[in-house]
Amino acid sequence: MSHLDDLDEFEADLELQLKREYTAVFGLFRYCILTADATYLCNKLDLQVSQQASYPFFHIRMDDVWVWDKNRPTRMIPRAEVYTSSDVTVEELRGEGDEPKLTAEALAERMGERLSRDDDSG
Repeated sequence: MSHLDDLDEFEADLELQLKREYTAVFGLFRYCILTADATYLCNKLDLQVSQQASYPFFHIRMDDVWVWDKNRPTRMIPRAEVYTSSDVTVEELRGEGDEPKLTAEALAERMGERLSRDDDSG
């Protein structure tokens, strides 16, 4: 097997892990934001639109964010801001006040991990 085959296999594995994680965490978030450069899941969203002469300009502020990026060591971040003149799609996944139906235990199970019940044993 060549080094290029190894790299392709590695990239495919990263992509599969990312898709599984996305499926697992999707239910935790209120919004899904799609831009030309990335996909974000978040629970708090502030979208400002500024009309320019020839195109709209978007400023997106998000809190409690999951970022679709297979090259990040962690995809969960507390805040993100995006500035773009490209298309922005915002999907509301659940209404305000609706709690996510996913528990920490269910999330861990979806992601193939077990949560330790032995929090007191140091």
